[in-house]
Amino acid sequence: MEEEIVLCAASSYERKFYLNPEFDALPESIRQELQIMCVMYTEDVGGVLMVVFDEEGRLELEVDREEEDFLFDEIGSVLKIKQIQQERRELFESLELFFRVFYLGEELPEA
Repeated sequence: MEEEIVLCAASSYERKFYLNPEFDALPESIRQELQIMCVMYTEDVGGVLMVVFDEEGRLELEVDREEEDFLFDEIGSVLKIKQIQQERRELFESLELFFRVFYLGEELPEA
């Protein structure tokens, strides 16, 4: 089984945002952008949105919902995830590079 590391998450059920303390070194503006992105998703669609790194350092958006949550918008969820991935592509690529260099110990790619 692959080991994932949660970067951040938001829950519409608990109305909370979580940022993994291991990533406190990220600039405040990036932490705020992640919080806004996650909270806006859960406000629009519902459920829980988790931003995780897989074992190879790829950033993934994972969605979960409670089984009895009949207000969760599954179609809206898929569309919103695609929108987030397009709009935040540069942010996600930068976070993946940060993770691979500082957590996986990879060499910085040459320009």
